[in-house]
Amino acid sequence: MDVSVVIVLILVRWTCSVSEVEMVKAESDVSDRLTLESVRDSLIRQEDSIVFSLIERAKFPLNAPTYDPSYFSMPASYGSLVELVVKQTEAVQAKAGRYENPEEHPFFPDDLPPSQVPPHTYPRVLNPAAVFVNVNKKIWDVYFNKLLPLFVAPGDDGNYASTAARDLECLQVLSRRIHYGKLVAEVKFRDEWKHYEPAIRARDKKTLMDLLTAPAVEKAVKKRVAKKASIFGQEVKVGEDSDENKGKYKVDPAVVSRFYGDWVIPLTKDVEVQYLLHRLD
Repeated sequence: MDVSVVIVLILVRWTCSVSEVEMVKAESDVSDRLTLESVRDSLIRQEDSIVFSLIERAKFPLNAPTYDPSYFSMPASYGSLVELVVKQTEAVQAKAGRYENPEEHPFFPDDLPPSQVPPHTYPRVLNPAAVFVNVNKKIWDVYFNKLLPLFVAPGDDGNYASTAARDLECLQVLSRRIHYGKLVAEVKFRDEWKHYEPAIRARDKKTLMDLLTAPAVEKAVKKRVAKKASIFGQEVKVGEDSDENKGKYKVDPAVVSRFYGDWVIPLTKDVEVQYLLHRLD
């Protein structure tokens, strides 16, 4: 083999090795910074996005035709208008690389087009099995069948496309928040692995759920999101009659608190348990 070729191969291999070392170091740095406090800070910020998205959706009434597959003349594979909007938007966002990020989870993952942007190397913090934990079907069901009737007014104003777009925003912020449970589980496992490992090996879901549950924290979360809903969603008027709107909100704070308590927190813990069951794989 020509000496120059050998030198080139050595340089290429050396460059790759340096890159691999730098990547491992970067991942280690991110992993070291991953604490329960940092994860909770992120979850608190995500509460803002969830409350604001619900407020935006509440601008429109229920608009039932948005969810009726028979209302629109489109291929049966698309289903309802909201399914069309979600599928088409996810396809575009997949091309833009959204779902290369391990924190993002599509609602319709089948047949998504590949990313067309240069790949970004995300730090490997979670166990590789995390990719198989996806509860978006449950989130879809809870959002449309349980939450939506609680906070939007009945009626039909014809703004079906805008309604579907707001629904998508709600779904995506909820999905991101709930699947963040993987990071919560990872941090808790690292901090108390001696308690978690026996339950994982025994496939003991109940013990894992007990270890993950913090009633005081959950109570504080429900109280905080209700407070945010009352602050972000209050009707604001300036003038002598400003007191007339006290207690009037764009989204009922009690509904937001109930939504967290009955569905967001339980679904998050479901994700945590699913992740932990494969943590030692």
